[in-house]
Amino acid sequence: MTSAMTPLQRIQPPVFPIEKVSIAEAGSYTLRNGVPVYLIEAGTEDVMRIEYTFRAGQVKETKPLLASTASMMLSEGSQNYTSEELNRLLDFHGAFMNPYSEKDRAGIVIYFLSKHAEKILELSREILFRPAFPDKELHALLKKRQRWFIVNRDKVQNLAADQFYESIFGKSHPYGYQVTENDFSGIERENLADYHSRYYTPGNMAIIVSGRINIKTCELLDNLFGDMEYGKTLKSEPMLTPSGEAEKKVHVAKPGAVQTAIRIGSTTINKRDPDYPGLKILNTLLGGYFGSRLMKNIREEKGYTYGISSNLTSLELSGFKVISTDVGQKNYTKAIEEIYREIELLQKTTVDPEELRVVKNYMSGEMVRMFDGPFALAESFRAAWEFGLDNSYYLRLSEKIRTIDPDEIIELARTYYKREDLYEITAGEK
Repeated sequence: MTSAMTPLQRIQPPVFPIEKVSIAEAGSYTLRNGVPVYLIEAGTEDVMRIEYTFRAGQVKETKPLLASTASMMLSEGSQNYTSEELNRLLDFHGAFMNPYSEKDRAGIVIYFLSKHAEKILELSREILFRPAFPDKELHALLKKRQRWFIVNRDKVQNLAADQFYESIFGKSHPYGYQVTENDFSGIERENLADYHSRYYTPGNMAIIVSGRINIKTCELLDNLFGDMEYGKTLKSEPMLTPSGEAEKKVHVAKPGAVQTAIRIGSTTINKRDPDYPGLKILNTLLGGYFGSRLMKNIREEKGYTYGISSNLTSLELSGFKVISTDVGQKNYTKAIEEIYREIELLQKTTVDPEELRVVKNYMSGEMVRMFDGPFALAESFRAAWEFGLDNSYYLRLSEKIRTIDPDEIIELARTYYKREDLYEITAGEK
């Protein structure tokens, strides 16, 4: 039998605002060939995380799927090891490797015990700079990815997302072009080798090390990577400026679909812009957390959807904001009307101080989580560093969270959420 709650147990514990965020600074040095290395010494367990990151990714592709396929193929065999041997060695040393390819960057992240640093660093050089790109594994991977692609074409959320990127960035831009089924038969080993030789070079690389760092790590890195030819840097490569399509409203037909996917948004500023911290707060208020206005209206009050979100993403050549949801076909026009209504309210009506206080507390808590532990510190470091920023970016964000007022919210909403600038993409029955 459950005992009755005491009066003290019925009182919500007090919430104290976070006045100041303390961020551990990264140490830095360069290998003898000029490769930058960043060190974040933190944590209590003998575990390390090392990231090798390159200015590569989708923006550098000469054909669709090239960057992501090259990334996936890094562990599929090298000059000295087969795929099975590489994976067996990583498993034997308790290492977890995650290759990644994003819109602006590509690389690998490896987690491992500090005592195995020497062997893991040796393997990472083999994986990064001596990949074999074997034909058999390449064709098997492409067939597998093609099957995934065909399955995902049945999902309206994927159709809407792909069309959204094409619409806001332009169908000819690497950020925006859509993959087709035929693209999976257009990648050959020579394409991967050429892409790899251009972008996976020491001159295009940075290394970020975090955790309980092995005392020999700096020496090991210099021995393994410092003697490599630095190669040319690629900063001067001309980049195509994103340019949105003329049509602002696009529907992608999916006969028989039960739901309609909605994507509303546009390109916007990135982290380098001084308005970005304020826009991030506005985005959170609109749809960036579970208690946001869009969630309360369209999920809780109207019951049109299970979930709706608003996201703000920063890219090297641009940024974008997007409101995303999937709703029943009969409700999708009503949901769109409510989305615009919430935007207009932010542009015309002063935010209630209590609502703004809740958002500030939520975002302050999220900032604490971003720096909770050495690996989170490394991820947050890279998220600022890749835009040429340092920890002062997070200090400015923290200060903006603390000081932003309702009038500034209105001004930001009027500046960055003009209805005529927004693209409206839907995918569904008709």
